[in-house]
Amino acid sequence: MPSVQLDGSKIADWNDFHTLCAEAFGFPDFYGRTIDAWIDCLSYLRDDENMTKFRLQENDVLQIVITHADDLRKQAPDLLEEVAFCVEGINDRYTDYGEKPALFLKLA
Repeated sequence: MPSVQLDGSKIADWNDFHTLCAEAFGFPDFYGRTIDAWIDCLSYLRDDENMTKFRLQENDVLQIVITHADDLRKQAPDLLEEVAFCVEGINDRYTDYGEKPALFLKLA
């Protein structure tokens, strides 16, 4: 299973989150650094749009591992909650198109 790791101890706000994600996911240079842009990029994991460095096959799932999740929960609890909500929404989007969910969020 392909995996991306984000260090929750290095995320104090949305700016930190987007900086780490842009590098970890390999988002394009025009990445908008908003949660809507994050959702858009991760909605094309099985397409040839080059929105991330990952290209998932039909049954692949990209695991997003947030290490030091307790630190993130203390520093930016709303951010962690929003990310979890968005992962669920992205997976719903895949399901709506007749595909299997593409993301799994793991807090470590």
